[in-house]
Amino acid sequence: MNPSARFAHQFDDAVIIPALGQQLNFGFEPDPIAQAVGTYFDAPAIDLDGYDRIVVCASGGKDSIACLLTLIEQGVDMSVIELWHHRVDGNEGSTLMDWSFIDSYMTQFAQAFNLPLYFSWLKGGIEGEMLKQDAYSQPHIVETPSGIITLDRDTTRNPPATRRRFPQQSANLATRWCSSAAKIDVGRRAITNQDRFLGSKTLFVTGERRAESSNRSKYNQLEPHAVDRRNGRLGRHVDAWRPVLHYSEQQVWELIERFRIEAPVPYKLGWGRSSCMTCIYNSPAIWATIRKYFPHRARPIAAYEDEFNCTISRQRINVIDLSATAEAFQITDMDALMQADKHEYTLPIFTPEDRKWQLPPGAFGSEGCGSV
Repeated sequence: MNPSARFAHQFDDAVIIPALGQQLNFGFEPDPIAQAVGTYFDAPAIDLDGYDRIVVCASGGKDSIACLLTLIEQGVDMSVIELWHHRVDGNEGSTLMDWSFIDSYMTQFAQAFNLPLYFSWLKGGIEGEMLKQDAYSQPHIVETPSGIITLDRDTTRNPPATRRRFPQQSANLATRWCSSAAKIDVGRRAITNQDRFLGSKTLFVTGERRAESSNRSKYNQLEPHAVDRRNGRLGRHVDAWRPVLHYSEQQVWELIERFRIEAPVPYKLGWGRSSCMTCIYNSPAIWATIRKYFPHRARPIAAYEDEFNCTISRQRINVIDLSATAEAFQITDMDALMQADKHEYTLPIFTPEDRKWQLPPGAFGSEGCGSV
């Protein structure tokens, strides 16, 4: 990669995601007097009635599910809620990163709560962006109430760029660009390119928790979103709220149990987080489990690592060799194991009345398998 190309992709992440720092508080707990108007370090309960719509970013993991359930327990008007799911593999055929069943699961989850669901994605997904060479990033594609819109890139601001490597393990979103390119920027543009957000109040809900990392422990719980323009001519009022930010993992599972929602498949297999199946933060034990039960998902990752001469692991060995350094999980839930490789989700959303709700094996796990 030549120096100008390397700089280009860093510039892309730093500039094309404007004011991202407004969403991330990397300092210590701030003095409330110094906080911007509308910003609160702690805001576990807020007035939900003043919003025209509430967007819940739904990954299919326990924390995003807990966000919706928290809203329900706080008495939200369900008619203003919509679920958004960002397809990290895009919708053009890539199967490199995510769980095969996730689109089907999210569709059925939304139907179970009688909520609208809108998909959005970076064309080509993470794989397409990873393979970018002396080229511009692909458009964003967004489902809206009135149909699908395609959002092309502004090619006048930046030169073509090259990636040719996996996102790397880092809290810096220019380095761990999977989150910025495949999720954050997609969500930002989904808001800024729909007129229905103008002259109205929107609550944008995400599921980070302070207990997950020292970085997230410093997040504000309520603050103006990066695309907020409440005081400008657009009148686009957007608040970012993290309703489970103060929750422990035990509180999350207790909430899910109260609503009798079946633990999502990754946790039933032993994953402690429901991120991408082949997340760059997967521990050796997770890679060993993938190699044992889903070898067809590990081999393409290792092949790209060899092609790029750059591994995901900081140990500089590919995921196949990394998997040999740990023991795989012993998966006993055969229904979950079979579901993991299917595109259509066929398991229940809610635990049937004749069965006891069960805490999954992955609960309270310590194996790395999600971003921090």
